[in-house]
Amino acid sequence: MPGWVYVVDDDASFRIAVERRLKQSGYEVATYGSAQELLDRLPNDAVPGCVLLDVRFPGSTGPELQARLRESDFTMPIIFLTAYTDIALTVKAVKDGAFDFLTKPVASYELLSVIERAIAHHATMYNLKGRLNTVRGQAAALTPREREVFLLVVTGKRNKQIAVILDCTERTVKAHRQRVMEKMQVRTLAELVSLAERIGLGAAGAQTTQTI
Repeated sequence: MPGWVYVVDDDASFRIAVERRLKQSGYEVATYGSAQELLDRLPNDAVPGCVLLDVRFPGSTGPELQARLRESDFTMPIIFLTAYTDIALTVKAVKDGAFDFLTKPVASYELLSVIERAIAHHATMYNLKGRLNTVRGQAAALTPREREVFLLVVTGKRNKQIAVILDCTERTVKAHRQRVMEKMQVRTLAELVSLAERIGLGAAGAQTTQTI
């Protein structure tokens, strides 16, 4: 799929070669000679893409840049490239969320395959993030009483039980429940529970909220 590839490597000849190869395959490419250059011109995380990152730079390392990017809530997948076999560094990078780890020289078909998967993954995750933000906004729009009903419903409480807990009539609970369904844009209890779990308000989250 089309998208952007951001190449970060202090080897100018490598950057030129990779840029040519990627552009021939239809990708948009931006290159950086240092980690700081990328930080100074941070890519738009809303556009499908990935970062092709060298492991070692003069005075810095790829994993250090990776950590700084994560601190800024940068979600674009990072593919590490290295000319060295460093198991400890590889393990750390992967644990910290690296999408893949390739060793130079890397075959074109392997590089293009990983980049294609990384960009597809980024597009999927960005769409999911947007959906979750929408759901959080819908939940935030609930009134305090609607939120109470919402939390009790997703923990499996029946209308009659909720009415006792909130000291109101069952008819009132039904009315609040209907408004919750409308505001959250769902038709079934299963859909409502699924949305609650996605934003951390499933059974465990709801119980925690009630005891605060």
